[in-house]
Amino acid sequence: MSAKGLSDVAGARLPSWAPGNSISTMDLYGIATAITSLPAPLAHLGGRSDTRDLARSCNEFAADMMVRHPGRFGSFAVLPMPFTEDVCQEAGYALDVLRANGLILLGSTEGKFLGDPQFDELMAELNQRDAVVFVHPNLHKTSTELGLSMPGFLLEFLCDTTRTATNLILSGTTEKYPRIRWILAHAGGFLPYIAWRLSLVNELPDYARKVPQGVLTYIRRFYYDTALSPSAYAMAALRELVDPNHILFGSDYPFAPATVIAMETSALERLTVFDEATKRGIDRAHALDLFPKLASAVHGDIRQP
Repeated sequence: MSAKGLSDVAGARLPSWAPGNSISTMDLYGIATAITSLPAPLAHLGGRSDTRDLARSCNEFAADMMVRHPGRFGSFAVLPMPFTEDVCQEAGYALDVLRANGLILLGSTEGKFLGDPQFDELMAELNQRDAVVFVHPNLHKTSTELGLSMPGFLLEFLCDTTRTATNLILSGTTEKYPRIRWILAHAGGFLPYIAWRLSLVNELPDYARKVPQGVLTYIRRFYYDTALSPSAYAMAALRELVDPNHILFGSDYPFAPATVIAMETSALERLTVFDEATKRGIDRAHALDLFPKLASAVHGDIRQP
């Protein structure tokens, strides 16, 4: 990204990073395993061939890192979006050969949100593989045209996630491809707060046929991470909305520096909206249920405190 003249993502400066730095930070704050992923714009920094080659290089680097540091890293593989044929091929290679734990997709790519018919072929591929997909927001073009004097990651990222989740539901994608397990970053943006309001479309025939089980059913199927969202306000909303085992620890490191990781882990420890068993689940047990390969990668003892 630096070589292409990109110095930030949605107003957040590109941080320095190395596997050793991650491990040191993880050790400092009691984090056993990190599942890595790339920020926007993922691998889409050039034409089709450059995007395909960069995605493959990044995925192989992540796979090698998992081998070199057993039990310390997992990987959400990056796909060469938006090139459909290459995307499907890379998804298969990353999951079958490199043994990635899942995939990362941006909420929107070139202005189109997940749930757009353009992505149906990929959705079918991921559904067939029971894939876990981590959805991270992007800065949609419309967000850059609002004229608000604030960094995009502060507010507009949450809009991107909320729009994406809503579009996945109302387009019928979550109904059509039920075996994909979606993780929404940053506690789902505004989705938990507006869940009941969104459920009113159950009364609108044009939408109801695409959500035959009711909007809240699909909202509750999503998983939600705690990255930059460990407050009692956000967690109380999630507690009321979803099964606790759908809440997962997230850090946003290294865009969130080590000082913020300290704030996040401390805030989660102090929460009173969850009992101790639920907090332990958020710390690790819920993730191990979703990613059983991680448990065996650390000789079966990762479930211990």
